[in-house]
Amino acid sequence: VKSRKDRPTGSTHFGDADWDEERPDEIGDATWGEVAKACCVHDAKEWGKIFVGACGALFFLYFFLFALELLGNSAKVLGGCRAGGLLSDETNPVAGLVIGELATALIQSSSTTTSIIVSLVGADAVSVNSGIYLVMGANIGTSVTNTIVSMGQMADGAQLERAFAGATVHDIFNLLSVAILFPLEVISHYLYHLTNAMLPDSVGDGEKWEGPIKKIVSPFAGRVLKANKDVIKDIATGKVDSCDAY
Repeated sequence: VKSRKDRPTGSTHFGDADWDEERPDEIGDATWGEVAKACCVHDAKEWGKIFVGACGALFFLYFFLFALELLGNSAKVLGGCRAGGLLSDETNPVAGLVIGELATALIQSSSTTTSIIVSLVGADAVSVNSGIYLVMGANIGTSVTNTIVSMGQMADGAQLERAFAGATVHDIFNLLSVAILFPLEVISHYLYHLTNAMLPDSVGDGEKWEGPIKKIVSPFAGRVLKANKDVIKDIATGKVDSCDAY
């Protein structure tokens, strides 16, 4: 069927012979059966394109996860010793907040900073307490990014005003959130206790859960760059005095 006139519902499909002759008031609604047929019925060439597109999406998704894993390993290798001294359990919470803020402002990505923090905490290189303050700092540091983006509208005064107002709303929201939650965490450690309460009883102290994505990505990333995960932990806990021990 290549014309809406031959369909009971009078619906229009892309590629109809009378596509250019139709008026909006003559076009009917398609049934769910027609929608499913249009979406799922393809010839061999179209299915081949869909398969290639799906494989391409999985390929780039894998290397995106691989890049995050490699970025985390790079942070452990390049800043292991200094991070161990800065991110011990005795670190001032304000210092952890500022470190997370500066790291995010430098790399312009709070998601990347958070991914690195999660990988460091998962590797037992950074304590959960320090990780909480770092993530809070990352939420403040990401405010720099939207302000820079809003400045890109300087050619039009009206657009700059709206863009900067939107960026300011985002900044104030992040700042107020941290201003409220940070003192509560310093006083009560409620987020730390909440994470312990969420931990399953089947997981014992010192046990680690390795997700399926990490099992797929880590072997390849380990061939490119392999970090000593004990460096940050040993320095932070005082087990060794410096990196000269390695």
